[in-house]
Amino acid sequence: MDRAAIAEHIARKLEASLDEYKRDYHASKSPLATHFVSIPSLLPDDLARQIYGAFPQPTTMRRMSSMHERKYTLKQLRSAPLVEECTFAFQHPRVVKVVEQITGSKALIPDERLYAGGISSMARGDYLHPHIDNSHDSERRLFRRLNLLYYMTPEWQVTNGGNLELWDDGVRERVTVPSSFNTLVIMETNKRSWHSVSEIRADEVRCCVSNYYFSRESPDGSDYFHITFFSAPPEKPVRRALARMDGHARMLLRRVKRAGFAKKDYY
Repeated sequence: MDRAAIAEHIARKLEASLDEYKRDYHASKSPLATHFVSIPSLLPDDLARQIYGAFPQPTTMRRMSSMHERKYTLKQLRSAPLVEECTFAFQHPRVVKVVEQITGSKALIPDERLYAGGISSMARGDYLHPHIDNSHDSERRLFRRLNLLYYMTPEWQVTNGGNLELWDDGVRERVTVPSSFNTLVIMETNKRSWHSVSEIRADEVRCCVSNYYFSRESPDGSDYFHITFFSAPPEKPVRRALARMDGHARMLLRRVKRAGFAKKDYY
């Protein structure tokens, strides 16, 4: 199945309950710093399972491992054509348009180079600590506005971990959003949208397709820039302090080298 056909399924699902999703998205913020909506049963079940079955093995993906995160990622998807078609279906103009209607965001621009998007897998012990995503695209011309996270592992249970956690601005209170099979989460991205992924506690692998939308205007109308800035859960105060120092050091380096030092891994 090609991306246009998958996009048709996505758009129909979102359009069918547009008012409900719009209401849920805008009602979700307090006490968080982030609006979001969780949409179950996004694709027909058999299609979602086919896409999951085509997911590359973690051993073929890039391993990310630091005090902030442990996961596998991949942007070069040509070896998994069905997963590639699914990933880019979220960038179809009809899908972008209905996401704009749900969120109220205007003139959204998909991440067609997968600068921020792609796929990820997380195995037992993997995690992603609380963080705010970097504010811009690779050229620092566009502001990051929305994350679209599509969860792909059948029969995934909340008790397995690997759930999305959304935090208040002080990273003190959290709301857990289950990463259930065939569920799409749309969440806003701004300079206070702290989020994380809880540690995987099962022997299964949690798979996710990620897309990010940008715009020429910032979320609050101001001009700002920041790198991906990490914290840690409240129960890890030492790691939290180290993450803060690390973030300030990396921000200083970005002032020295505008393009940054990270490996360029685009589609």
